[in-house]
Amino acid sequence: MTDNTETKTDTQETSAPSTTAAANQASVLSKNGLWTNNVALVQLLGLCPLLAVTGTVVNGLGLGIATLITLVLSNSIVSLIRPWLKTEIRIPIFVLIIASIVTTIELSMNAWFHELYLVLGIFIPLIVTNCSIIARAEAFASKNNLRDSALDGFMMGLGFTCVLVVLGGMRELIGFGTLFANAQLMFGSIGETMTITFSENYSGFLLAVLPPGAFIGLGLLVAIKNVIDKHQSAQQTIAVQDVEPATS
Repeated sequence: MTDNTETKTDTQETSAPSTTAAANQASVLSKNGLWTNNVALVQLLGLCPLLAVTGTVVNGLGLGIATLITLVLSNSIVSLIRPWLKTEIRIPIFVLIIASIVTTIELSMNAWFHELYLVLGIFIPLIVTNCSIIARAEAFASKNNLRDSALDGFMMGLGFTCVLVVLGGMRELIGFGTLFANAQLMFGSIGETMTITFSENYSGFLLAVLPPGAFIGLGLLVAIKNVIDKHQSAQQTIAVQDVEPATS
């Protein structure tokens, strides 16, 4: 009885640190994808579709979800096959996997969201060339387990989607004076009541919906993130300085 009790205690002690480590890893991956190493705001990857389709919230959300699904599936598949993946052919294999996933997504959107598919156009198949997807497969998924790789893909995709939606919202609001216009393209008949119009007589601001407006909007988002990061860094420095005399 004593031996069994000691064994159970040892098992509980070893499982507790592993659970804590997994939770810490999930927290790091989440913060990394959403903020610290955001694909659009920090890595500045995938800017072509980001700047091209973010004229409205719905367009940005549609492309963002497609990119998120691609990241999760590609990271998961690469993680699963990594024991058999030879270094010499890894990049062509990554591209083949991503292209297969994107083709499936493209055909699915054409079947079930045809009007949105027509609006997004060439930028759906161009997800294959998104550097962030290949980068995550190479830098993370090919070196980590399935759970962490899937979570990394989800958070990186979610961070990219958030930037698409926020930038699309800024441009739509300034350019057209609305939010969630043409939501029916994604949400069906329910989306017809989702449009928010801030001014019936708003004549619009053309620059916001043109390519220069996309660059200006993205620049503002990057600047806001940098200001927040500097503020947080300054706050942490002050906190450390306040703690040091007490500990000494």
